Amino acid sequence: MKVIYERCAGLDVHKKTVVACRIGVGEDSQWRRQETHTFKTMTNDILALADWLQAGGVTHVAMESTGAYWKPIYNILESNFEVILVNARHIKHVPGRKTDVKDAEWIAQLLQHGLLKASYIPETPQRALRDLARYRTKLVQERTREINRVQKVLEDANIKLGSVVSDIMGVSAKAMMAAIVSGQDDPQTLAQLAKGRMRPKIAELEQALNGRVADHHRLMLSLHLEHIDDLNIKIERLQQIIDEYITPFNQNREVERLDGIPGVGPRVAQVIIAELGIDMSRFPTSGHAASWAGLAPGKNESAGRNYSAKTMKGNRHLKAMLVQAAHTVARSKDNYLSAQFRRIARRRGKKRAAVAVAHSILVIAYHLLRDGTEYIELGGDYFDKLNKQQIERGLVKRLEQLGHKVILEPALSP
Repeated sequence: MKVIYERCAGLDVHKKTVVACRIGVGEDSQWRRQETHTFKTMTNDILALADWLQAGGVTHVAMESTGAYWKPIYNILESNFEVILVNARHIKHVPGRKTDVKDAEWIAQLLQHGLLKASYIPETPQRALRDLARYRTKLVQERTREINRVQKVLEDANIKLGSVVSDIMGVSAKAMMAAIVSGQDDPQTLAQLAKGRMRPKIAELEQALNGRVADHHRLMLSLHLEHIDDLNIKIERLQQIIDEYITPFNQNREVERLDGIPGVGPRVAQVIIAELGIDMSRFPTSGHAASWAGLAPGKNESAGRNYSAKTMKGNRHLKAMLVQAAHTVARSKDNYLSAQFRRIARRRGKKRAAVAVAHSILVIAYHLLRDGTEYIELGGDYFDKLNKQQIERGLVKRLEQLGHKVILEPALSP
């Protein structure tokens, strides 16, 4: 096979060690030198690895890793080498002995002949934004778990507050729980803490607050509420930092344009930018972006027959957020995505419908970011009827409402 890179290296990365194999080939391809060395993963050892690679004239480096062990190595090597991270599934070792040294040698040989496909690793500013956005998601999930624990404690104490109020963390509900923590157990007194629209439900609240609260219930409830308040402070602080970090990625109103997609709010738009980026040139088509996100259908064909296949593995953070947005848009009406959800859910179920709508949201986001366009929603019942002429007429009407001058072709004339 043709040699693509004359000086390259393969790294098999682990938690405590990294096995490196550098390969050098002469210009006439008549001589070949291969050396293997094992380094530790401390910063000084990684710097020694970089010096060792530079001493061998290495220009390209490929590495295989599990988890996040590749990050410290990538952070140091990316400034001096062309570094690619490869999927372990794409470089299965040839049959025979399986060792770390053999893995490093095999990676180097595949890279030398240009047979490796690089994983998408964004630039440093986007990686920082991605870390912040992912941590915010974790904090929001932890807050949801704590709220569920509060509900569990109330149920264990025979307090049926969740059966009357719609939001267990609302102003009225929190005031009642704070009174319970302080030792108050009279249902009438607790019910009088209701505010606003909760006042007409005082009679129901009196029945719901008639429970059997023990001392350990008050202790657990106070700890859960304190943890929730602490999480709220951290989420708010983190949101402010994310707003600062996303400014360079919002020069052309990317967040606002993505926010125009049904089901996509500012938080989802920020996650899309953090995970996908704003430069769509790295994805040749929207299908490539969907496959990278794990929203493309799998392929299972044998003897000319297509069998059922699950979606591909991909970016689970982006996929989870888009599926969540799909479930949100399913509760709305008068837009294409909600009609698509209902149409597919009738035939294949809500889970498959959510994945299909998430795929559509990603395709729309891809074109908005690539072309700098706006998303215009027609509304009405056009999509439920699936009448092409009505959709075209509705689009013309909507564009005119937005102040655009539209010249009708003969096919669209009344």
